[in-house]
Amino acid sequence: MELRALRAFVTLAQTGSFTVTADKLHVTQPTVSKLLRQLEEKFGHPLFIRSTRKVSLTSAGRLLLVHAEAILAEMQQMEREISDLNEVTQGELHIGILPLGPRYFVALISQFKQRYPGVDIRLFEEGTHAIEEKLINGELEVGAMVVPIDRTRFDSCPALDDQLMLLAPARSRWARYPEVPMRDLEDESLILFTSSYVANDRIMAACAQAGFKPHVAGRSGQIGLIVEMVRAGVGVAFLPGSELTHLDRYEFAVCKLVEPEIEWRVAFGWLKYAALSPAARKWIETVGSCGAPEG
Repeated sequence: MELRALRAFVTLAQTGSFTVTADKLHVTQPTVSKLLRQLEEKFGHPLFIRSTRKVSLTSAGRLLLVHAEAILAEMQQMEREISDLNEVTQGELHIGILPLGPRYFVALISQFKQRYPGVDIRLFEEGTHAIEEKLINGELEVGAMVVPIDRTRFDSCPALDDQLMLLAPARSRWARYPEVPMRDLEDESLILFTSSYVANDRIMAACAQAGFKPHVAGRSGQIGLIVEMVRAGVGVAFLPGSELTHLDRYEFAVCKLVEPEIEWRVAFGWLKYAALSPAARKWIETVGSCGAPEG
């Protein structure tokens, strides 16, 4: 069984599109079809249900996907280990981080670089959903994700135990309250995050629990831009408490959200079947030695 057939199968399972799969693998659509036919002939079962818009996995396809991801992960790890020769003194480490926790991640990167200065860290900054996709595709070895993590697909170690807080201008009425019930924010304009951020799901669920749908004033994936929009009075925002301790309280009000609280716990995850490179293992050791600080 050729590995390129498995790669085509896994990519099509992820994208649901022959066109996108062909583009990702830099081959033609007939080539993708030929590779999939080879697998279906080998196993004697159809692997996809084809429709005019999208393809979906059959029961045999779902079973094969579990094993195919494991095989590709093991092959990728073998290539890494041969290349690295179990050395952590050099090479590259591809890590996904969440833009909503820059202060924590910068401190972690600094500590790792002090221990292993020869390792070139390549960062991918996005939300949990995008990081998960990059881990599955093998483009990242380790990535920060908002808990809970899919335990059937990823292993993980805890990194940050925090919660989202209300950030508002100091001139707003919220400056008088150390705690703010969610229901009291019904008439506020809220600055949300871009679509790949799990924090959006948590915020929308908390608003629904409080009995309202928020008015969205804008969206951004950068915490610095969100803070500046709050400063300018565009709206209020819900941000991790650990990222707000340094702000000038003459300019900003930071209040605890209650009824409900919104947890924001972060862990570093990696593909369950992957044998990590030496550099990635040292990264996880560094995360563990830093503990899981509370916001």
